[in-house]
Amino acid sequence: MKSEGSKLQDQLFYSPKHACELLSPEQVKAADDFCVDYMAFLNAAKTEREAVSTVLGQIKQAGYQPFDPKKTYSAGDRVYLNNRDKAVILAVIGSQPIEEGVRIAAAHIDSPRLDLKPNPLYEDSQMALFKTHYYGGIKKYQWPAMPLSLHGVVIKGDGEKVTVNIGEEPGDPVFCVTDLLPHLAGDQMKRTLNEGVKGEELNILIGSRPFLDDDASEKVKLNIMSILHEKYGIVEKDFLSAELEAVPAYPARDVGFDRSMIGSYGQDDRVCAYTAFKATLDCRKVPSKTVVTILTDKEETGSDGNTGLNSAYLKYFIADLAATFGVEGRTVLSHSACLSADVNAAFDPTFPEVNEKRNAAYVNKGVVVTKYTGARGKSGTSDASAEFMGSVRRILEKNDVIWQTGELGKVDQGGGGTVAQYIANLNVDVVDVGVPVLSMHSPFEVVSKLDTYMAYRAFLSFFND
Repeated sequence: MKSEGSKLQDQLFYSPKHACELLSPEQVKAADDFCVDYMAFLNAAKTEREAVSTVLGQIKQAGYQPFDPKKTYSAGDRVYLNNRDKAVILAVIGSQPIEEGVRIAAAHIDSPRLDLKPNPLYEDSQMALFKTHYYGGIKKYQWPAMPLSLHGVVIKGDGEKVTVNIGEEPGDPVFCVTDLLPHLAGDQMKRTLNEGVKGEELNILIGSRPFLDDDASEKVKLNIMSILHEKYGIVEKDFLSAELEAVPAYPARDVGFDRSMIGSYGQDDRVCAYTAFKATLDCRKVPSKTVVTILTDKEETGSDGNTGLNSAYLKYFIADLAATFGVEGRTVLSHSACLSADVNAAFDPTFPEVNEKRNAAYVNKGVVVTKYTGARGKSGTSDASAEFMGSVRRILEKNDVIWQTGELGKVDQGGGGTVAQYIANLNVDVVDVGVPVLSMHSPFEVVSKLDTYMAYRAFLSFFND
């Protein structure tokens, strides 16, 4: 029997528990089953374009129709807006008047990677390589000496769009960035870790056999272009109007003897994009508040550009949707609430010094509610109000969603940002809600299956409240 003091501690203290202590075996199995489809999504959607394509394929089957600002919509209607094949907005019309606000979830579907430069192909020492420019925040030394696949589109001179996806199928070739052997890396290993591999050294090896012609120059490069022309009908100038991205060429895998975790490229932020997307598909046929889910691009480079949330496309969509009901967009936004669906850094016992343990996020303790992000003096964050934190807390606890709070490292350690600030700037209540991630921004990020499932449950509860 518990003592009076122990009972009082249970009542008054806050002590997050491992999710397995709070869930039944059936609930744990439900989480594992949910993650089977999530891992398939990770494999199919390694770029923002592929994520949009995968989502569109599923929502069209679920009855979503392209949004038309000239139409009249009723409760239960499901619509979408495709922004240049690189971002997408989904909406489910609710039963309450839209002027009372909408429920928003916003995740990003871009991830750190290596982009090909506009003029990438060259030959050196009878080897063909691609020049790259890394995208987003990476540790450059993590990218050499592993298999890479190539994804994206090429727009040919006549306007034809060619889709590229090489390196994912079992019979495909892969590519790689090379590195020095330890025996010859003495000078390299004297560099700082940040400069161990420099940006201009992230060159991708793509071939080494020459085109058999005695009169031609740059024969290896010519052979590669000959192969690409035969397969895709492209010439070298077409690289100038292409978006080609190199990403790790391996699938998502179970991690651990207990298969409790998932290791994969791109889980920041596709773990939140998928869970928010699935919650949108699974929300009530007619939710009370209209549900709006944004899967956006460009977060890893600052959210600028016309497919990033620092642009006006979300504001325009809300304005157009509101207009179909005879309401001003600003009225809708000013009464709306948003979960910024983005990840947080999980506490890593190998590197404990970067976190303040009482305010860190932990693997297997549920979805993370991050009141503020930013750096040092909360720079670059929206900082959710106590009232909105209380509202989100009520929704999660009412629906038995396991959750925790977390900061992104110690004060003055570093920090980071999400899309929350851009939505907050539209006069929307917003807070970050997502999954804790180990090895974030690496080519192989790790999350817990239980935390992933709790993220899905959190978004679903928010939509159905």
